Amino acid sequence: MKNSLYTKLSLTLASIFILTASLFLWWTQSVSQVSRAQAEQALHLGLAEHLANDNPLLKQGVYDYKALENLFHTLMVLGPAFEFYFVDPSGKLLTFSAKPGQVKRQFIDLVPLVTLIEDQSNLPIYGDDPRNFDHKKIFSVAPVYNGDTLQGYLYVIIGSSIYDSIFASIKSSEQILVNSIWLVLGLGFLLISMLVVFRTITKPLRTLSSFIQKVDKTEFDITELPLLDWPKHHNEIHQLGAAVNRMLITINQQMMQLTKLDEQRRELLAHLSHDLRTPLASLQGYLELLNKEAPNANEKAAHYLNVTLKNCGQLKALIDQIFELAHLESGQTNINLEVFNLGELIYDVMAKFALRAEKAGIQLQVHPKECDFSVYSDIAKLERILTNLIENALRHTNQGGTICVNIVLDSNQYKIVVADTGVGISSEDLPYIFEARYRASNSLGCKKSHAGLGLAITNRLIQLIKSDIKVKSELGKGTEFAFTLRASKPV
Repeated sequence: MKNSLYTKLSLTLASIFILTASLFLWWTQSVSQVSRAQAEQALHLGLAEHLANDNPLLKQGVYDYKALENLFHTLMVLGPAFEFYFVDPSGKLLTFSAKPGQVKRQFIDLVPLVTLIEDQSNLPIYGDDPRNFDHKKIFSVAPVYNGDTLQGYLYVIIGSSIYDSIFASIKSSEQILVNSIWLVLGLGFLLISMLVVFRTITKPLRTLSSFIQKVDKTEFDITELPLLDWPKHHNEIHQLGAAVNRMLITINQQMMQLTKLDEQRRELLAHLSHDLRTPLASLQGYLELLNKEAPNANEKAAHYLNVTLKNCGQLKALIDQIFELAHLESGQTNINLEVFNLGELIYDVMAKFALRAEKAGIQLQVHPKECDFSVYSDIAKLERILTNLIENALRHTNQGGTICVNIVLDSNQYKIVVADTGVGISSEDLPYIFEARYRASNSLGCKKSHAGLGLAITNRLIQLIKSDIKVKSELGKGTEFAFTLRASKPV
């Protein structure tokens, strides 16, 4: 199931919100830590220098732990947040206030120490933590001289391990936890509020989308579906909904007008063809009678009479086709489905054209020859379909050509293919061959010998028997018309 627009936008909004909140918390925490470190280092910047100047033992170059033990003890009591180290000019730790075994480094990097001594404007500056290989800490440092000789550096870590553990416990105290909970609840409430507001804003869009889907299912017939009531001049989505309503009303009115005009056209064609049939039949009868009773008429009069009879027959055929097409399009045609033998019907239709095909030098074939297949369809309409297709093939096939009806089993259906080796249909004409009054530009023989409605009638008949016709053609190589019929029982 596809996610809705609201779901996608909500997920995107929530992801961006969580990411932004996480980055903000990380940034504020980092800024807080840097600010705290900067303030503490600036506050205790001169600590090491004062200690070095106020202790004669350090000035004398005494750095033995036992000698300095009382000094370190006193300093630790007064400032438990500090750790004291004495470092020689190469960075080696000579003595320290920590107990033996707690210091893991033997050397520290002197670059941060020298940087702080030379420039105290860019704080905080972090130095190595002798108790940990991975940590850095702020510090205070002072060089220790004996005369002009550099004895080493007094390296004071600001924020001892005791200080870190106490500060960590404070951070995890109940007050911090309560504040964190309130912060999370506040952020959650803000997120939920934003989602509710967003859902309220997008609700009209979802309503419009659902309405358009329902309209599409009814094929834009709004008589079966009431239009939505949109507030006037509320927002852009409501304005869009009102515009959609107006558009649907216009489309529906135009469709009703087109339907009415189409019905009027069909009725007119049916009435005209019906009204023309009676006088035309009377005219044709009198012309045939005149032709029989005037055997002694001169040759010129006989020729004129034959031409008149021929044109009268063509006009009758045209009116019959118009009447048939109008009747098929009226939607009042009955479908009589039954089980019958497909092979027998095909051979009966072939027999109607056998003499005409023989005179034209065209072979008629059926494959397979033994086609004892039972189908479930309307036999009368299928006969008319095959008649039109074979007659169309005869009209477009040269002397010496072949017209073949192939029957192929295809998934409990029989595929009927009427193929010829005629002149074929151009790619420009192919999309229009089932339209009324179509007649290919490469039609053989007299262009007035047919009405041009045969394929339109065939297409409509195939639709009535719940099938679909497909055509393949190539100029100079022939044409194939194919459609399927339901088998009377599973094959």
